Order: sequence, then structure tokens, then C-alpha cells
Amino acid sequence: MTLMPKHSKTSLTTSPKPVDEKITINLGCVDLGQIDLLVQEGLYSNRTDLIRTAIRNQLTTHIEVVRQVVSRKTLVLGIQHYSLADLLALQAAGERLQIRVLGLASIAPDVSPALALATIESITVLGALHASPAVKAALIPRIS
Repeated sequence: MTLMPKHSKTSLTTSPKPVDEKITINLGCVDLGQIDLLVQEGLYSNRTDLIRTAIRNQLTTHIEVVRQVVSRKTLVLGIQHYSLADLLALQAAGERLQIRVLGLASIAPDVSPALALATIESITVLGALHASPAVKAALIPRIS
């Protein structure tokens, strides 16, 4: 596989399996030359090996962030209801919620705007959001 200088494109496999997704990258001549130098010196078997290793190293560096985001931003399919007790428990734990629902998200009518603001970081709803008018108004800047 050959990588071309910037403005030329080539595909590289992001995994050792040839059936995986391929990506296209643009590299400047200096970056490409440095890659070639490291390959020539025997540090990597080829350009793809270096690039795959670099990507894996970056993903490993950020693995905790990835885990946190994946667990925090799970999309709920169907109906998700947030009661007063749910939000009070989040507030007591010092945690904030990112609501991501495909379907219906509902916030109990007894939840105050202040509690909603203290516990709900963001809302993404593909479908419908049911909440009191006051809570909806308070959360408008956090709804995407």
C-alpha cells in the first residue's frame, strides 16, 4: 500500500483484517518522509503499520474518555422517564445527566426548573419531550 503526498489520496486499513473499514488521509511530504524514514530504519514494517500503530496509541491514550462518553451518552430507545427521585439522587451524587432518547423522554411534573438545571447537562430527543413548560423553558439552551 502506498501513501501519497498531501492532496493525493489513498486508503488504509484501520485493522489487520482486510474486510474492515478503510479511511482516506492526506499527508504532507514532510510527514510522509518521516514515516518512510522510520520504516527504512526498521521501526515499522511499512507505512500502514506505523499509521495503524499511531491510531491505536491515540485511542489507548483516550480510552477512559471513550468509556465515559459511551456510558454517559447511551441512546435510549423507546420511553425514558425521569422522576423527582431520580434527579434528586443524581444531585446528591454530584452527577449530571445527558439525556439521549429516540422516542419519548419525560420529566416528572413535580421537578423544578432549578433541579432540572442542576442535574441535566444536555438533552437530545429524537421524538418528543414531555416536561412542564417551566422546565422546558429553563432547559432550552441545553436541548439539541
